[in-house]
Amino acid sequence: MSEPKPHVSHEPPAPPDESSPFTIKLNTLAWRQPFQWLHLGWKDFLRHPGIGLFYGFCFMAMGWGLLAVYKHAPAYMLALSAGFLLMGPFLCMGLYQVSLRLERGMAPDLGDSILAWESHMSQMAIFGTVLLILEMVWARAALVIFAVSFDGMPDFSGSITRLLSPDNLGFIITYLGVGAVFAGLIYAISAISIPMMLDQQVDAITAGLTSLRLVLTQTGVMLLWGALITLLVVLAMLPGFAGLLVVGPVLGHASWHAYRAAVAAE
Repeated sequence: MSEPKPHVSHEPPAPPDESSPFTIKLNTLAWRQPFQWLHLGWKDFLRHPGIGLFYGFCFMAMGWGLLAVYKHAPAYMLALSAGFLLMGPFLCMGLYQVSLRLERGMAPDLGDSILAWESHMSQMAIFGTVLLILEMVWARAALVIFAVSFDGMPDFSGSITRLLSPDNLGFIITYLGVGAVFAGLIYAISAISIPMMLDQQVDAITAGLTSLRLVLTQTGVMLLWGALITLLVVLAMLPGFAGLLVVGPVLGHASWHAYRAAVAAE
C-alpha cells in the first residue's frame, strides 16, 4: 500500500515581519509634551547623577575644544558647532541606555552605558557616515560662503563679535540660511533615530526615515522640541560651557522620552 502524499500548500509564503519607516505607527504629539520630556529627563538625571555628570563633562570638554578650534580657524567654527551638536546624539546613546534600564526597573551602570553602541555598531556606523557626509558638505559650503563674502579668509582675531558685525550682514544672512537647511536636515533624521536603533532591531535607514517622517508629519511640535534643545544648549554654553554639565545629560534623557512618546509601542 502506498503511503499518502504529504499535503503541499500552494499559498505563497507570508512576507517577513519587518519594520518599515512607512508602517511604523507614530503617536500624535501634544504641544505640552516637549516640556514633559524635559521634566522626565530631569527626573532620570537625579536618579543617577554620577553617570549623567560623566557625560555632561564630555559635552563640556567638547565645547572647550570648539573654542580652541575657533581661535585657529574661525571659518570652520560655525559649521563645527553643528558637528558639536551632531556628536551629541552619539554620546547620548549611553544616556538612552540609562533611561531604558530605569524604564525596565533595572539598575543602570556606567560601563554598560558606555558600551551601549557595541551591539549596534554596524548600523551606528552607517548612520554616522550619513551625518558625517552632511557635516562635510556643510563645512565646504561654509568655506565657499566665506570665500565669496570676503577678500580671502578674514582674521577676526578670535573675536566672534567682529565676525557678527553689522558690516557683514549679507554674509550672516547667507551663512545662517544655508546652515538652517543643513541643521534642519540633520535634526530631522536624528531626532528619534538613535534611541530607536537602541530599543528596536531596526536598521539605520529605517530609523532615519522614521525620524524624518515624524518631523514632516508633526512639524509644529518637533520644531518646538528642536527650539527648546537649541535654547537650552545656547544658554548652557554661555558660562564657559559649564551649563552643559547638567543640561547635556538632561536633554539626553529627555530625548529618550521623546522617542517613547512619538513611536507607538509594539
